[in-house]
Amino acid sequence: MMNSSAVSEQKNEKLFSGNQSRVINLFAHLFSYIFHPLFIPVYITLFLAFIHPGYFSGFSELGKKKVVLLITLNAVLFPAVAVFLLKALGFIESIFLHTQKDRIIPYIASMTFFFWTQYVLREQNYVPRILVAFMFGVFISSAAALIANIYFKVSMHAIGMGGLVGLFLVIMQQNTMLMTWPLCIAFIIAGLVCTSRLIVSNHQPKEIYTGLLIGLTCQFIGAFIHL
Repeated sequence: MMNSSAVSEQKNEKLFSGNQSRVINLFAHLFSYIFHPLFIPVYITLFLAFIHPGYFSGFSELGKKKVVLLITLNAVLFPAVAVFLLKALGFIESIFLHTQKDRIIPYIASMTFFFWTQYVLREQNYVPRILVAFMFGVFISSAAALIANIYFKVSMHAIGMGGLVGLFLVIMQQNTMLMTWPLCIAFIIAGLVCTSRLIVSNHQPKEIYTGLLIGLTCQFIGAFIHL
């Protein structure tokens, strides 16, 4: 009876552990999809346009939506379409870009779209310079990721999180808005997303930390040049 009870307890523990693991993996995948690096420029633009009290203060609702649409098309849709086309033509093995080889052409394509986006924004005098600086940081971070990809598979999610935190630190330094809560939320999101990538992907910790450093540093460079 004692042995039977012990076996039953072990089975229950394994079942609970398995269910717990599935729930953790589910949330890890969810965070990875919601905060995919391609979506970060849209989230940032929405924050600057509709939450920050100053940067888009002279814009109408339609004007704000046009800027969001421009970012969505150039920084999200076009790079995503490029990846799907590369998969359809057989240049990459998976749209999830699991290997360093798969990431080379998408990095170059994304760099092209990011450069064009920041150039278009830069030439429009009415566009807040903070958005120009951010997109320039996105462009150079993709270039840095391409170089890092020669040596190891740096986490693109971590680069996006580093960019998010980096821009919020820049806004805090400019003292245009009380950034206590936005920055706290950005740190929490960055922690959740990076932890999620360690759980559901084959990234090593150094690839996560390097991605964070690239995203953070490139935003500081963008701010130094454009602000």
